[in-house]
Amino acid sequence: MIILLLTIILILICIIIFQYISRRERSVNLKYIENKLKKIKKEKTNEKILVVTEDKELRKLLIEINSLLDFSQKVFADYTKKEISMVKMLSNISHDLKTPLTVVLGYIETIKLDRDINREEREILLSKVHNKTLEVIELINKFFDLAKLESGDKEIPITRVNINEVCRKSILDFYENLTVKGYEVNIEIPETNIYALGNIEALERVMNNLISNAIKYGSDGKHIGLNLSYDDDFTYVEVWDKGKGIDEINVEKVFERMYTLEDSRNKLYQGSGLGLTITKRLIEKLGGEISLKSKPHERTSFTFKLKRITY
Repeated sequence: MIILLLTIILILICIIIFQYISRRERSVNLKYIENKLKKIKKEKTNEKILVVTEDKELRKLLIEINSLLDFSQKVFADYTKKEISMVKMLSNISHDLKTPLTVVLGYIETIKLDRDINREEREILLSKVHNKTLEVIELINKFFDLAKLESGDKEIPITRVNINEVCRKSILDFYENLTVKGYEVNIEIPETNIYALGNIEALERVMNNLISNAIKYGSDGKHIGLNLSYDDDFTYVEVWDKGKGIDEINVEKVFERMYTLEDSRNKLYQGSGLGLTITKRLIEKLGGEISLKSKPHERTSFTFKLKRITY
């Protein structure tokens, strides 16, 4: 009997010691986790918390903490990227607004101060003021359109759209201008009507942006194309040109706010840098995707896909 009691007491003592060691180890680990979290928060590092332990509950906690750290770091990285992009965008917008407004001010001062200016010269200057003012309004409208798209304030109803008709109308709007300028135009649109989930107004703007972009930056290639294709699930629209293209290092930047090519500030390539960003946001709002492939002077193509419907 005494031996049995001693055995039970010994077992209980072992259990108590084990629990004490476990609690102490857990306390040490929790303290380490606390200090590590404080360090990560203070230094804004991308570290993870690693602890060697057999404690299953603590291991589950570590998995959740590291998952939360991954999410937090991604959110912070996205926020930082957007903040930098916004600063750059505001800087470029200030530049793009300042230039035409300075020109407008110069024209107005000429009209106001030149007493000898005749009626014809005055009308020419007023026409230039009008055109520059329209440039400013267009840029401001693009900025607010992008802001609405990114904030979710702009509602885009999605319906059944005949993609063939959208493509035909879009290229026809530019066709006369393209032929006058000596472009070779290649159009591949199937006779079979292709339908997709989309929005006519949004798609017309997307097509206008892509074709305008191809004309503006692909002008030295004098060749522009529009291809419409499909498979069981998606419709694909490709707008391409044979211009100078885009270097591989810049392909990922093309859809960023205010991105423009290095020489886009001259008269030939002048642009706000918002068109392709708006294009990407519109396609995403329609549940689609857009991509770019470029081989300078051979083929630079923007392709977007939308969910196909067969009814």
